[in-house]
Amino acid sequence: MSFNTLSIIIPAYNEGKTIHLILDKIKQTKLNGNIKKEIVIVNDCSKDDTIEVVNKYISENADLKISFYSQPVNMGKGAALHRGINEAIGDLLVIQDADLEYDPAEYNILLQPFLDGFADVVYGSRFMGGNAHRILFFWHTIGNKFLTFLSNMLTNLNLTDMETCYKMFKSDIIKNIQLQENRFGFEPEVTAKVARIKNIRIYEVGISYYGRTYDEGKKIGPKDGFRAIYCILKYNLFRKR
Repeated sequence: MSFNTLSIIIPAYNEGKTIHLILDKIKQTKLNGNIKKEIVIVNDCSKDDTIEVVNKYISENADLKISFYSQPVNMGKGAALHRGINEAIGDLLVIQDADLEYDPAEYNILLQPFLDGFADVVYGSRFMGGNAHRILFFWHTIGNKFLTFLSNMLTNLNLTDMETCYKMFKSDIIKNIQLQENRFGFEPEVTAKVARIKNIRIYEVGISYYGRTYDEGKKIGPKDGFRAIYCILKYNLFRKR
């Protein structure tokens, strides 16, 4: 199956120290199928030098197609993703965090089910396959697995990692979903809504994970876990569109 462009959506909040590094990794990644890359960065009203770093990178890398937008106030990761999804022009779309936890070199792993003509949506799982995984927080891992289990119960999917950042979509599918969650509820909401699409073909592939500690800049915490539980119940039991 033929695709022209992959839109890479990067929500950024206080990522001035690392965003140029992830952009370098994206630049170095050659996509299978001669697919072009479009990078869409949405700055969520960062308080550090994220804007200056991104603008400098754009000026020094004119060969990369980068669109850069800034939110007027801090609205949350989900709101930044909504903006990026709306602005993207590619026929495929992937979510990419601005830190270094996920490796863009693995885009091709997610792309393959699309290129083979099998998939409409592909999730990159940190809990399957033989790829490298940094060993970090026990309770964080248990929390992720519990949220995936609860989500699976209500969506009737058998995902191993609902909370993964790496989700790749056919753009027409994700653009036609009305997304509401502005913060870290994006993952359970989009999973619940994708699962309800008739005849949707969802695949999962194993990916690496180079997790950050909280000292290194990890932002998600226990309150976000409770919000995820709320969103799983809200968007499945009450079937919000």
